[in-house]
Order: sequence, then C-alpha cells, then structure tokens
Amino acid sequence: MTNKLWFQVGVGIILALVIIRLFIEVQGIFDPLFIIAGTIFVPLLLGGVLFYLTRPILNFLMKKKFPKWAAVLTVLLSIILVFYLFYVMIGPIVTDQINTLVENGPEIVESVEEYGQYIFDQRDRLPDSIEEQLDGMTGQIGDSLGDVGGWILAFITSFVSGVITLVLVPFFLVYLLVDHKKFVPFVSGFFSGERKRWIRKTLHDIDETLQAYIQGQLFVSFLVGLMLLIGYLIIDLDYALLLALIGMATNVIPFLGPYIAVIPAIIIALVQDPIMAVYVAIIMLVAQQIESNFITPNVMGKSLDVHPLTVITLILAAGNIAGLWGIILAIPVYAVIKTIAKNVYARRSEIRNTATRDIE
Repeated sequence: MTNKLWFQVGVGIILALVIIRLFIEVQGIFDPLFIIAGTIFVPLLLGGVLFYLTRPILNFLMKKKFPKWAAVLTVLLSIILVFYLFYVMIGPIVTDQINTLVENGPEIVESVEEYGQYIFDQRDRLPDSIEEQLDGMTGQIGDSLGDVGGWILAFITSFVSGVITLVLVPFFLVYLLVDHKKFVPFVSGFFSGERKRWIRKTLHDIDETLQAYIQGQLFVSFLVGLMLLIGYLIIDLDYALLLALIGMATNVIPFLGPYIAVIPAIIIALVQDPIMAVYVAIIMLVAQQIESNFITPNVMGKSLDVHPLTVITLILAAGNIAGLWGIILAIPVYAVIKTIAKNVYARRSEIRNTATRDIE
C-alpha cells in the first residue's frame, strides 16, 4: 500500500499540514527572517525580472567571446542607456502631463464629485442592499480623506523603501548575471544518477517557464500600452501618454489589469467630454481582444496555457492571501508548480515503464 500514489500523496498532505501548524505555533521565532525577506523581496524580484530580460544579451556577448566581466558591464550600460533614453524622450512629456494633471486636479475632483453625487441622489431608486453599500462606501471615503497623517507616513515609508530598492536591485542583478550558471550544479550536486538528471531537467524547465512568462508578459504589456496610446491619440484624449503608460504597467496584473487601467482613463474622459468615456471603453475592449486572441497566444505559445477560470480562481485566492503581490505572482508561481508536476508525472511514468519492461 505504501507504494500507491494516493497513499504517498495523502501522507505528504498530512505532513505538510503538520509542518504548517507547527510553523504557525512558533512563527514569532522567525519574525527577524520575515523582516529580512520582506526587505529583499522587491529588489530580488526586480533584479530577477531584469536578469531574464537581459540574459539573451549576455548570452549573445558570451558567444562573441566577450569576457564575462565585459559582457556584464555591457549589459549594465545597456540598461542605463535604455533608462536614459526613456527619460530624455518620454520623461519631459510625462512630467508635463503630470504637472498639468495636478494643476487641473481640483476641477477633476469636482467633476468626479458631481458624478458621484448624481449617483448617490439616485440611491432611493436602488434596492436596499445597494443603498447600504453606497452609504458604507461614503463613510469609508470620508475616513480615508480624513487620515491625512496616515497618507504622509505611508508616503515617507514608501519613499525610503524605494530608495533601498534602487540601491539593492543592481547588486542582485550583477550577482545573477555573474553566478546564475552555478545554481543548477549546486542544487543537483546533492543527488546522483537518474535523480540528478531529473533535478537538472526540472530546474531547466522552470527556468524556461519563468523566462517565457517574464519576457512574454512584458512584451505583451508594451504592445497593449502602444495600442492604448494610438487609440487615445486618435480620440485626442487628454494625458494620453500618461494613461497609456498606466495601462502598460497594470497589464502585468493578469485579468484585473485592464479594468484597473481603464478607471483613470474613463475619469479623465468624463471630465473632458462624457461621450469620450464610451470611446475609451471601446479602445480598451478592442486592445484586450487583440491581446488575448492574437498577441498572447503567439508570444507565449502554449507553454503557459492556463484556463481563464483557473486564472480568475488563482487571482482571487492569491489576492486574499497576499494582496497585490499575490495577484501579480499567482500565475508565474502556478506555472512553476505546473512545470514541477509535469516533470514528477513524467518521472513516475518513466520508472513505471522501466519496471514493467524488467518484469517482462
């Protein structure tokens, strides 16, 4: 019975639950580790993203017989050059649009309040449950607006965290570029024979999965931002570049990204001309249809093929567990787990077939 898959899975689940329970009981001991992990999490994540984006350049330079230090230095200088060109070409336009948006902020807020007041004035015609939710939203908005001190403290904390991140990201990136090939031999060195070969193959597949997701998702987000920019320019929407950049940034959030991006665009459109809100919604709908039906399947292929219902379930669960970072990381984590599961299944099938041949 101990050789049965269902028995092994059941024992594994029980042991995992016991470990989680014990961990919860003594989690106070690990608080310093949580603080350290929380400090390096974002820099390590950003460094990993930059690593997967720039590794093709590093590999190309290494094939051209560049010394490793020269190839790494070239990659770093290329990153600096890209950010500098972005700052020179797009920075002034974005800065001007942000300044204009700040100057027109009171007018925009007033317009939004008018639309909101109109909606609240109609609440008597709505069902009681929706009316109670609107009243609750009003109270929450009022409490949030009154907590100015909390906003200031949060801004200071975010600023300090941002500075630390900017300092640490280059260090993580350099170490990943220099020593990334040592990771697989180090891990597989604890094993031997067929198990060592399986470990190396699994780690290689995980690496390819993460590379496909990161490179593909960022490229797709860039194309979505470009389509939004073209659409916003066609309808002459105010702050078109700024809103397109917001759409490009939020598109990295699976499923929810487009809905988050369209909110500020619709608000600006309502202030500019109510009919433009309809145009903005149409542009976002067309861009997302093109992205989901043509761009993503051709860019990422079938390596990360995940059913939409699975995506929604993962996002909702991860959002409740870990907030925004859970939403962003849910799909790549699921893809990694799926890759591991495929390799485990393939390994078990290989062992079973080998045993069958030996018996025959």
